[in-house]
Amino acid sequence: MSDTTDAVTSEADPYYDPYDFEIDADPYPIWKRLRDEQPLYFNQRYEFHALSRFDDVQNCLADWKTYSSARGTLLELIKAGVDIPNGSIIFEDPPTHDIHRRLLAGVFTPRKMEALEPKVRELCARTLDPLVDSGGFDFIEDLGAEMPMRVIGMLLGIPDEDQVAIRQQIDDGLRLADGSMPDLSQIKTGGQSEVFEQYINWRAEHPSDDLMTELLQAEYTDENGDKRRLDRESLLSYVNLLAAAGNETTTRLIGWTGKILAEHPDQRRELAANPHLVPNAIEEVLRFEAPSPVQARYVTRDVEHHGTTVAAGSPILLINGSANRDDRKFANGDTFDIHRKIDQHLSFGYGIHFCLGAALARLEGRIALEEVLRRFPDWEIDWDNARRAQTSTVRGWEQLPVRTP
Repeated sequence: MSDTTDAVTSEADPYYDPYDFEIDADPYPIWKRLRDEQPLYFNQRYEFHALSRFDDVQNCLADWKTYSSARGTLLELIKAGVDIPNGSIIFEDPPTHDIHRRLLAGVFTPRKMEALEPKVRELCARTLDPLVDSGGFDFIEDLGAEMPMRVIGMLLGIPDEDQVAIRQQIDDGLRLADGSMPDLSQIKTGGQSEVFEQYINWRAEHPSDDLMTELLQAEYTDENGDKRRLDRESLLSYVNLLAAAGNETTTRLIGWTGKILAEHPDQRRELAANPHLVPNAIEEVLRFEAPSPVQARYVTRDVEHHGTTVAAGSPILLINGSANRDDRKFANGDTFDIHRKIDQHLSFGYGIHFCLGAALARLEGRIALEEVLRRFPDWEIDWDNARRAQTSTVRGWEQLPVRTP
């Protein structure tokens, strides 16, 4: 933990900092203290409030009028007052959000995502088959970063040869330089936009059966009742968002699956023997280790939480990763159990911003685990070569090599 962190920490008071690498390595003890001792927490260093209990987080995610996404869903974005480009639906409120979301909602239906299963399974097999009898593989480099990238690239119509470079640009743009709030002027954002613009220009002249063509041709009715098509700025925002979201969160989910099941070998062997348990196991992985565990909002009016007023204009963090382990919602929330009955976790958000790609992420997570277990029912992590990904948006692994018998 940094010297600055030590200066504002005492044994009597929990300290939470979403940028601190040491805290991020294992935030759960601190999050439990927040839930039990300071359910409305205030961080003096960065001047934000945070909510950590399930009911609080869920209620705030549902109340978009009070807890607005229009200034961004990252603390550093809200603090910097960055202008959000059109088409960034996760950074929009109604009515614009609803109009833009409807353009994508028909594409990401559970039925359409399930229709992708044969192709996703083929991509998994292509990745994993050469690794059989090799003594091990990397859950991120060989699978988690590879398969989701190929799937979203296929949906968007991005050529195979360009997908790796785009994924690397996305990763570079998210990576934190150190354990403090990033200076937004130094964040690499939109580095892939020029490449996407070339694809969009090409698809405008050569339409195909892909999502980019569908977005180019889509018509919608705007808030004034006028029929329109997406302008290029909005279209670029859509494609950037889809490429980043389609890569990052599913990559982290696959990494956490490998890590958690290495630490719970009895449950892993049960899954290998009973593949019908895999879908619920993926839900438990999502609950236990949320790939995107912290969401920021901008408070539009004075609100009261736990006897304290949060003033209008304040940023607030909704720690869905903590909410998912709240014993008030989930008995023994810090325990991993593939048989747990889960009616609702918050890893995909809640309310109007519920993740459009949830069905795709679940499909990819399920197929990845099924295909790994079919070939590698046992593995242990090579901790000497494992490396965490340090970002303010997603939480997980950059490298997670495992040894197999």
